[in-house]
Amino acid sequence: MRVASKRFLCFVTAVLVSGVALAGCNFGSAGKNDASPASEGKQGEASAVKQVLNVSEGAEIATLDVAQISDAVSSTVLNNINEGLFRFDDKHQPILAIAQEHKTSEDALTHTFLLRDAKWANGDPVTAQDFEYGWKRVLREVGPFGVFFEMAGIANADKILQGEKKPDDLGIKAIDAKTLEVKLDRANPLFLPLLPLAPFLPQNEKFVEKAGDKYGLEYDQVLANGPFVLNDWKHEQSWQYKKNESYWDAANVQLDEINVYIVKEPSAAVNLYETGKLDRVTGLTSSLADAYKGKEDYQKVATPTTIFMRLNPDVAAFQNENIRRAIGMAIDKESLTDVVLNDGSIPLYGLVPAAFSLSPDMKDYRVLNGQLNKGTVEEAKTLWQKGLAEIGQSGLATSMIVADQEYMRQTSEYLKAQLETNLPGFKLKLKTVPFQQRIKQEKAFEYEIALSTWGPDYIDPMTYLDMWVTGGQANRMKYSNPQFDQLVAQANKELDPRKRYDILLQLEKIIIEKDAAVVPLYQYGEVILQSQKIKGLIWHPSGPEFTYKWTHME
Repeated sequence: MRVASKRFLCFVTAVLVSGVALAGCNFGSAGKNDASPASEGKQGEASAVKQVLNVSEGAEIATLDVAQISDAVSSTVLNNINEGLFRFDDKHQPILAIAQEHKTSEDALTHTFLLRDAKWANGDPVTAQDFEYGWKRVLREVGPFGVFFEMAGIANADKILQGEKKPDDLGIKAIDAKTLEVKLDRANPLFLPLLPLAPFLPQNEKFVEKAGDKYGLEYDQVLANGPFVLNDWKHEQSWQYKKNESYWDAANVQLDEINVYIVKEPSAAVNLYETGKLDRVTGLTSSLADAYKGKEDYQKVATPTTIFMRLNPDVAAFQNENIRRAIGMAIDKESLTDVVLNDGSIPLYGLVPAAFSLSPDMKDYRVLNGQLNKGTVEEAKTLWQKGLAEIGQSGLATSMIVADQEYMRQTSEYLKAQLETNLPGFKLKLKTVPFQQRIKQEKAFEYEIALSTWGPDYIDPMTYLDMWVTGGQANRMKYSNPQFDQLVAQANKELDPRKRYDILLQLEKIIIEKDAAVVPLYQYGEVILQSQKIKGLIWHPSGPEFTYKWTHME
């Protein structure tokens, strides 16, 4: 699971369907899930408009080595030049891609994939052996997301990660060139929703071994089998995609070229947009946003990145439930998002953001669980005084570590003012540190309060919930509740979508409503300028940011 930086994996679609909610969509039926998203009748047709898209990114590609990838930028590139058994569609759900057919055993422990005729850009056929080699290589290289194989329930993945078995023992086998068999330790509702992600991509063994240490580090040291090929990569400047004419579904790819420029300053990106050199710009500051508000290419959106406060239980006062609850209630979140930030962010009263996941009955998770631990300043003061009396103190002087990012600075200064004004005797010292230093201090518990962020790894509420299991790597707060741990384990085995979703709702209520362990603040927002010429651009809330396969210019 990942910690989110400022603009990590933003989200513009109105609603998303949870991967688990699709358990009834019959993924095992051959040929029913490989239809491409509709694009107003224009797919496959010739266009007089130049099919070139120009966009910006705020960071360089870290690596295109599937085994080492851990960031959104690199994941996006791989998503567009490579393709696995499944890829995400315009509803962010897995559809058949290199797999032409998927069959599941009666006990849901054996999955058989029949591959379509597909080629690598060098002319080699894409084979089942490429998947077996690729998946096992991720574990051999001890990649950052090797844990995804365990999350997917693939046989022996947990033992491999613990060093008890070898990567060659992973439950994947190429039966022949076109038939791939995957065995699971347990029936797992997350298996299919995870398959479009980078760790599950195929890798051409001959190419990888020949590239050696240079694999994935230059444009000609990565091999494509997806809609596009990487045609150029000028480090710290730009990279370029070209349409992959050997792609099995090339007839439905309309863009001929995509140019991506690294632009770190929003004002510089806006200038390039104004001069027609960019078709899309993200991350506008409040002042820039106000200048474009009301224009047709202006979009103000909330993302699935959440901002919250961790309270270190090593601080005696934070062991008191009333004090923790008072801190959450004392903050006017609406003024924070609407006035101070003014960037599309929205208040959050839970762990799971709004417009991220729908239940099997098509109801938003956030709507179902409501606004947890929401109260008035008066209620906060009452709880505060009660808590201070219980610990025998007249006030509390504490500190908060904050990443050195502008929106974090704005947020922390507002929190300091709110808490010191609304909770008598509360004194908060702000300690600004680099982003990675904040993460390091959280892991070492070298903080009293931490202003934290989190972004989803996959489209399911569990990506915001299981981070809080006892001893979890992302817990970083020593939170522990046996009931919570037990329900997480139960949810990971439950195959009935409705029963599982009920458990997911209970989990959030335990940590926020019952224990008041975390202080949710808001969903991070972004202001975007996007040309009206862009059609069919798919922006995902987790994993890769964009799919360009069905994008075209009008």
